[in-house]
Amino acid sequence: MSHKAWMKTVPTENCDVLMTFPDTTDDHTLLWLLNHIRLGIPELIVQVRHHKHTRVYAFFVTATYESLLRGADEIGLRKPVKAEFGGGMRSFSCEEDYIYENIENELYFFTSQERQNIIRYWLENLRAKQGESLHNIHFLEGQPIIPELAARGVIQQVFPLHEQRILKRLMKTWVQAVCEAQPLDEICDYFGVKIAMYFAWLGFYTSAMVYPAVFGSILYTFTESDQTSQDICCVVFAIFNVIWATLFLEEWKRRGAEFAYKWGTLDTPAESIEEPRPQFRGIKRISPVTSAEEFYYPPWKRLLFQCLVSLPVCLACLSLVFLLMLGCFQLQVGPHPARTGLPAPSVLTLTPSPSPQEFVLSIQELPRIIRFLPKIVLAVIVTACDEVYKKIAYWLNDMGAW
Repeated sequence: MSHKAWMKTVPTENCDVLMTFPDTTDDHTLLWLLNHIRLGIPELIVQVRHHKHTRVYAFFVTATYESLLRGADEIGLRKPVKAEFGGGMRSFSCEEDYIYENIENELYFFTSQERQNIIRYWLENLRAKQGESLHNIHFLEGQPIIPELAARGVIQQVFPLHEQRILKRLMKTWVQAVCEAQPLDEICDYFGVKIAMYFAWLGFYTSAMVYPAVFGSILYTFTESDQTSQDICCVVFAIFNVIWATLFLEEWKRRGAEFAYKWGTLDTPAESIEEPRPQFRGIKRISPVTSAEEFYYPPWKRLLFQCLVSLPVCLACLSLVFLLMLGCFQLQVGPHPARTGLPAPSVLTLTPSPSPQEFVLSIQELPRIIRFLPKIVLAVIVTACDEVYKKIAYWLNDMGAW
């Protein structure tokens, strides 16, 4: 089912993240995952619901306000501080929760995007114990369960839900508004800093394009029809564009830094190392850089696979493409005059080689449909090779990083 169908089918007031499963999912899989979530993440509230028409199950996931506060402390969520305590942004701490703005208001302290980030963090950090398995899926010790099941197709999709109340307000103040400033703060609160920063840049870029558009229109209007006048105007417009581009970049740096400071991401430390993809396999060790547990795969094994498998497969694919290209060229040139009994053209006569279609059309004995055979064969070969190469690329990518 689509995201919108789920939103309209069941009430979602007490749901932040929705997890759906294929219609072929058995009860053992649902109970196994539900039990692991409730035991591994006691902060979450999970409701199991079933859509009667499509026979699809879904987990509606949310959390209490107290649990979200502990989650914000765990992930170091940055929240605004009250003016009497210095103001600015600071990583949330449960021990000093009284210093943060709107801490007393459970409905407005966390935005929907912040709640969903905390819940997603918990779900992605639900890890398997040694020897755990589900059907034919065998987990490594400490491996995240949810991403692995999503990669294997056991979980169909995991996505956050919208709040219709906020969407309707943004529809009026942002989408339907004409010649009004974008509500960037509301966009940031709902969609996050990255989305808000993108639309801030897009609005700034659109506004900045007015200057070269107006200046270029004026030049075009007053330019004479002679070549000298047009050349002078082109040089003037080029110089203007160089100055405009420099000022545009410098002004955006200042504007971007202003938004980053306002939204609390200017002094945000670098993001920690992301979790490896679910298909990654390796041995567990302590990282010499972060001193945290990680999965490690020896570089010499990866290099051995690249030299003995990846490189030969890539060369074989390139050779196949090269041979197909030569075949197309041979068909394009057509038969040699000596073999057909036709007089050879003069050395000084430039006769373009016929295309594959022209070569086939020149053979009158062939049926009309078969005359289009070169184009059909070429289209089939290109489509088939594209699908085959895509599967090979996925396989090499998965195996090469084990």
